[in-house]
Amino acid sequence: MTSGSEGLRAELAARVDGEVRFDAGSRAAYAHDGSNYRQVPIGVVVPRNTEAAAAAVEVCREHEAPVLSRGGGTSLAGQCCNEAVVIDWTKYCNRLVDVNADSKTALVEPGAVLDSVNRALARYRLMVGPKPSTHVSCTIGGMIGNNSCGSTAQAYGKMADSVRRLEILGYDGLRMWTGETSDEEYQRIIAAGGRAAELYRRLRQIRDAYLGQIRTRYPKIPRRVSGYNLDYLLPEMGFHVARALVGSESTLVTVLRAEIGLVDVPRCRSLVVLGYPGIAHAADVVPQVTKHDPLAVEGLDDTLISLEREEHLAAGALDALPEGSGWLMVQFGGASERDAKDKAHALIEDLRSAGGDHRPHVAYLDDPAAEDRLWNVRELGLGATAYPPGKHETHEGWEDAAVPPERLGEYLRDFQRLLAAHRYEGAALYGHLGHGCVHTRIPFELRTDAGIAGYRSFVEEAAGLVASYGGSLSGEHGDGQSRGELLPMMFGDEIVRAFGELKAAFDPGNRMNPGKVVAPYRLDENLTLRGWFPREPVTFFSYPQDGGSFSGAAARCVGVGKCRGQQGGVMCPSYRVTHEEEHATRGRARLLMEMVRGEVVTDGWRSTEVRDALDLCLACKGCRKECPVEVDMATYKAEFLAHHYAGRLRPAAHYSMGWLPLAARLASAAPGAVNGLLHAPGLARLVKRAGGIDGRRDLPRFAAGRFTRWHARRGPRARPPEAQRVLLWPDTFTNYFHPEVGRAAVALLEDAGFEPELPRGTVCCGLTWISTGQLGMARRILKRTLATLRPALEAGWPVVVLEPSCAAVFRSDAAELLDSDDARLLAKHTRTLAGLLNEAGWRPSRAAGDARRTRAIAQVHCHQHAILGFDPDRDLLRACGVDVDVLDTGCCGLAGNFGFERGHYDVSVGCAERGLWPAIAAADPGTAILADGFSCRTQIEAGRLGRRGVHLAELLAGLAGLSDGAGGA
Repeated sequence: MTSGSEGLRAELAARVDGEVRFDAGSRAAYAHDGSNYRQVPIGVVVPRNTEAAAAAVEVCREHEAPVLSRGGGTSLAGQCCNEAVVIDWTKYCNRLVDVNADSKTALVEPGAVLDSVNRALARYRLMVGPKPSTHVSCTIGGMIGNNSCGSTAQAYGKMADSVRRLEILGYDGLRMWTGETSDEEYQRIIAAGGRAAELYRRLRQIRDAYLGQIRTRYPKIPRRVSGYNLDYLLPEMGFHVARALVGSESTLVTVLRAEIGLVDVPRCRSLVVLGYPGIAHAADVVPQVTKHDPLAVEGLDDTLISLEREEHLAAGALDALPEGSGWLMVQFGGASERDAKDKAHALIEDLRSAGGDHRPHVAYLDDPAAEDRLWNVRELGLGATAYPPGKHETHEGWEDAAVPPERLGEYLRDFQRLLAAHRYEGAALYGHLGHGCVHTRIPFELRTDAGIAGYRSFVEEAAGLVASYGGSLSGEHGDGQSRGELLPMMFGDEIVRAFGELKAAFDPGNRMNPGKVVAPYRLDENLTLRGWFPREPVTFFSYPQDGGSFSGAAARCVGVGKCRGQQGGVMCPSYRVTHEEEHATRGRARLLMEMVRGEVVTDGWRSTEVRDALDLCLACKGCRKECPVEVDMATYKAEFLAHHYAGRLRPAAHYSMGWLPLAARLASAAPGAVNGLLHAPGLARLVKRAGGIDGRRDLPRFAAGRFTRWHARRGPRARPPEAQRVLLWPDTFTNYFHPEVGRAAVALLEDAGFEPELPRGTVCCGLTWISTGQLGMARRILKRTLATLRPALEAGWPVVVLEPSCAAVFRSDAAELLDSDDARLLAKHTRTLAGLLNEAGWRPSRAAGDARRTRAIAQVHCHQHAILGFDPDRDLLRACGVDVDVLDTGCCGLAGNFGFERGHYDVSVGCAERGLWPAIAAADPGTAILADGFSCRTQIEAGRLGRRGVHLAELLAGLAGLSDGAGGA
C-alpha cells in the first residue's frame, strides 16, 4: 500500500460509517467482475447507509481518488472493475424503503437485490418490470447503472423505462433528486442558482447543440443500451435527467436512492415453444410473433441445446422441446387461464396458417412448473456455453448486439458467416430475439498476442456489421471497456463528442469510473488472461474438468454471481449469513486466481488472505452442482489447506475433528465412560478448548455399542441362493454414533432380498481428513480401503453407503484424489440405500393404508444434493406412500466439522436460523423429519426444538414393520 492510499484509507476509516478495506484479500476479490477484464481497486468501502456513502465520495474527492459504485458485480463489459475506490452497496444499503401500491412505485436503495425486492412486492401483486437472468444477485443500483433488461423487457421495457426519479450525488458534492423536468421545474432550478443550475443549463446546451444528431443517429430499436441516453433530454422525452443517467455505468454520478415504477404480476401464464430448422429461420418469424403482444420472446439454437444435453443440464425440460434446430419460447400473460391460453392458441393458429418456413413444430405448456423448468433452459445459457466439453473455453466480448427485430434473421446469417470466416466454431446463439438482441459466447483465445489480435479483428468487423444494420453494439450488457472504444462506429464522431461533453458536465475531473464509455481503455487492455501461463503446482487432486490444471480450476469462475443468491438451493451458505463478497464462491475463486497470479496475493499457498476467505467455506459442495460453471470450492479448499499447513502445526480442530474416526474407534472400547467424561461440565469445557471446538456446541454422544460389533454378533442369516450380495459400508457416524441406522438398513436390505455384508477389518473413506485438508493421510486411508474392497468390487457387488458425505467421497473425491482405476470402479458401484431399493423394486410388504398417512419433510444433505441427487429417495418415498416435502432452505449449517470449530458458531447457527430450524418449528408434530446426514441430524438437535431427525432407513423400516426385527436381532 502506498503512502497516498494509506492516507486515503485512514481518512475513510475515520469519517465513514462502514467498513473500509484496503487489504490485499479485499482488493483481489474486487479486481474482477463478470467480464474479460481485471483491474485491482485502490480499496473497498462498504457503507452502512447512504449518508456514509456520500461521506466516502467526499473523502475520495478530497484525495482526488476515483470512485466506482458496484452492485452485484456481474457486469460483462468490464464496467465493475477499476483502479478506484469501490463502493459496495449490497451488504447494508439494500432496503426496499417504501412501496406505494396505488401509484405502483417503490423507493429502493441501490444495493437491493432484484429477487428480494420482488419477493417483498409479491404481497401487492407487483414487481419490477425488467428481469435479467442474474436476477438472484443483480441489484437495483446495478440495473440502473447498466440499463438492464432481461426477457421481460419485451413487455415492460428497459430499466430506464422503470425509473421515475433518482437521488444522485456528483463527485463534486452536488446532491439532488432528478427526474422528468418540466419547463417550470427547469426555470425553478435555474433561478435557484448554484451547481444544479449550472449543470442543468449545460445539459440543455449539449442537447440543443446535438439535437439533429441525437434524433437521427440513435438507432430506433427496442434494445439500444450502448452510449449515454442523450435522447431522454429531448423535449418530447420530458428532459428526463434521471433516465438520461440510467445506463451511465457509474461514470457520471453516484445513485443514492431510486424511485421506480412497478408493474402488475401476470395472474396467469402460458408458454408456446416453436421449433424451426435453425435459429435464423426462427428469427424470421419474430415480427409475426410480436404482433401478438407476448410477455417475452426468447430464442435458442441447437448448439446450446446440444451442450445442455451433453452437460446434463435441465435434462427433463429439454424433452419438452418440439422438433427443430432453432426455437422460439413465447410467453403470454393473462387475467385468467383462459385468457393466457387463448393468446397462445391465437399465435399457433396464425403461424400454422402462414405455411412455408413460418409453419413451426409446436409445444404448448400451461403448467407453470413445467414452464419454469423450460425457461431455466434459456437462463442456463452462460453455464452451458462457457466450458463446452472437449472444446476451447468461450468468452464474452461480443455477446450482446441488438438489431432491428424485423432484420434479425438476415443479421444472424451474416453473423454466422462472420464467425465461420474467423474460424470461431461452436458459438451458441440465443437471447431475447423478440427485441433483436443476440447473446453468444465465442471461443476467443485471450492468452496470446496472436489470439488477442484475432479477438480485436473480429469485434471490429462485428461492430461494423451491427452498425450497418442500424443496430446497437450492446442490447443489454452495456459498453464498459468491451465496447466503449467501438462507439464511434455506431454513433459517429459527433455523438461520441457529445458523450464526452456530458461526462465533463457531471465529472470534469474524470474521477467517476474512468476509462469506461468515454475516453475508454482499449478493448484489448487489462485482459485477465493475457499471458496466463502460470507454473502449475503439484497438487493432490487431479482436476479432470480442467485438464489436470489447478490454475485452470482457479480461473474457472466467470463471475455470474449466482452464489450470491439469498433464497433456494445450497450455495453459498456463509455468504447468505455474512453478505461478504469473500464468502461467496465467486469471491473465493477470485482470491485463488490472484494467489496463482502472485501480484496482489503474494504468499502463494501460505496466503493468510486466502486462508481467511476459505475459513468460512462450509465445503458443502453446493457450488459443484449449482454454480453455472461447476466451480468446486470444497475441493479447492481441501487442496489449499493441504499446502498451507504442510510442515506446520495445524489448528486444533484439524486434529480433533480430522482424526475423529480413530478417536471414535478408541472411545468405543468404553463409550459410557467416555460420554461421562466428555459431558462433565468442567471437563467438557477443557476438552472443547483443547480440541478447537466452540464452547457453545454440545459434543455428540457415542453409542453404547458399535454397529459392526452388533453385525458380527448377529452372525450370518440363511438366505436364498439367488440373494444378491451387497457390501454395506459401516461409516464412522453410523458405526459409532447412530448404529440404529445400520440395523434398520440391514433389515431393509434383507427384506428386499439382498445379502448385506460388511467389509472385513477397519476401513474408512477418509472424509474427515479430506475436509480438513490432510490429503496425504486421506490418500493412504483410501488406498488401504480400496485394497480391502477390491474383491467385492471385482465381483460386481453394489456398495451401499448410508452417510451421504461418505457416499460423495466414493462417487467423486476418491477418484479425483487417487486418479486410479480402483477408485473409478468404486464410484461406479457406490449406491445410496434409496438407489438400490429402487433398482430392486422394493416396497413395504405391510398394507399401504398407514403409509399413505405418513408425512415427512426432508433436509437433503448438501453432499447428496451436489453429487448423488435426491430423486431416487423422492421416488421411493412416494412409492411407499410417504408425502414428502423436500426443504429448499439451504445448508443446515453444521457441515461436518465446520459448525463445531471455534470461530464458526455464529455462521453455523445463522444458516440454521435462516431455514432449517423455522421449517422444523412450523412442521406438524406428526410429520417425520427426514435427515440422512449425521451433521443434519445433529444440527436439528442443536435447535432444541424437541424434534429428532431420522434416517431414510429408519423411516422405511418403521413403515415396513421391520424396526423391531432390526433392533432385536
